[in-house]
Amino acid sequence: MKKKSLLLIISSVLLSCTTQVTSEFGAVQEKEPFVETAPYGMVLVRAGSYMMGLNSQTNILSQPDNSKMVTVDAFWMDDTEITNDEYRTFINWVTDSIAYTLLIRAGLTDYALIDDYDDEEEEVDAFEGNYAINWAAGVPWDDDDEEIQGALAPMFYSDGTLRAVNLYYSYSWLNYDQAQLPRNKFDVTRGTYPEGALARVDTAWIDNQGKIQEMTIERVLREPRDLMTNKIVAVYPDTMVWIRTFQASFNEPMLRTYFYHVAFSDYPVVGVTWEQAHAFCHWRTKYYKEFTGNGAIQDYRLPTEAEWEYAARGGKRMAMYPWGNNYARDKDGCFLANFKPYRGSYADDIGTTTMKVGQYRPNDYGLYDMAGNVAEWTSSTYSNSSNAIVFDLNPNFSYMARQNDPPALKRKVIRGGSWKDISFYLQCGARTYEYQYESKPYIGFRCVRSHIAG
Repeated sequence: MKKKSLLLIISSVLLSCTTQVTSEFGAVQEKEPFVETAPYGMVLVRAGSYMMGLNSQTNILSQPDNSKMVTVDAFWMDDTEITNDEYRTFINWVTDSIAYTLLIRAGLTDYALIDDYDDEEEEVDAFEGNYAINWAAGVPWDDDDEEIQGALAPMFYSDGTLRAVNLYYSYSWLNYDQAQLPRNKFDVTRGTYPEGALARVDTAWIDNQGKIQEMTIERVLREPRDLMTNKIVAVYPDTMVWIRTFQASFNEPMLRTYFYHVAFSDYPVVGVTWEQAHAFCHWRTKYYKEFTGNGAIQDYRLPTEAEWEYAARGGKRMAMYPWGNNYARDKDGCFLANFKPYRGSYADDIGTTTMKVGQYRPNDYGLYDMAGNVAEWTSSTYSNSSNAIVFDLNPNFSYMARQNDPPALKRKVIRGGSWKDISFYLQCGARTYEYQYESKPYIGFRCVRSHIAG
């Protein structure tokens, strides 16, 4: 390449806008900028910086907050929490997929796309992933055929009700935390992993009694798939949380109706563990890619706590609450979120427990209920000192806990406060935690998706 041409290229990169490309010979060519289509129900939170942490004093006896200036890349975020209706879509998909699997295993090959098989009677193993479900066939729930009813029988109790506790979602992911270990550094010059490379991952299976079993193993690392964790999650929400969490309280009506009844369709789903929320994000990605045929998108996931706090502030760097001021009421004395005002006066803010999503004004990013209603899971692992150790660009202290790890490593950050919390926990910078395997009637979640820069 001639020196003059090289100078033209360098000057073009430095001085021209990103929609122009300069060839080796200096000719300027126009290039259309990439524009990512807005995902349904999400708003774009543009990149920016803010002071992460509480704006006011912390609770008595609590650890120092260690506020820190950080920068966060752009991302898409659900404008409301995931609702009962949206989560039921996930439940229905899992229910149907299990039904199809049972029908296929019973030899009813009309429910599988097995054109690649020479023998259509060959047994199809659902867990090997060597067939595709024929979703267009429809599940024959009301068919009186004995073979069909016999195949679907394991999904129901003897009285005909669905075995909701056995609705399992199986998926896997790549353990980047294992890939980044020095002992597992891939040798790009030789195309191999070093001697002694080991990946500590989880594996899961269904035993003969139909129960989920999990085990943490160390796998010799020879290829990327050895970094995969396999997970099976029972996805149905725990409706018993309404009476288990508040034992000396009459909440049986919420137990019986909250997740089932159409009146609560637009209320935030609760009784969902962090692990179930994580599985929902994986399913949402899978479903979107299959439905649209667009595999070139970022995955849906839970927000990091830095992303969540940045989004909650709505562009107001020093705002105590998402609505931008330091008070939980407006100038007319109306409460600005669904929380616990005063001493047990739950109804003073209109709602007693949860409320339909989006009932209060959104923050300046267009996000509803970033304070109150239900607290929200994040992807981040809880530590009192995380702000002191995280990087200041896209900070995130995260550990994907294994099955045999101690409970202290399974604490996940929750944000935003809920209908049963006082106003302190509604602050943008307030943080607390819950164990990833626990579910509560005041914790829900929303998804994010990293923005693809144009």
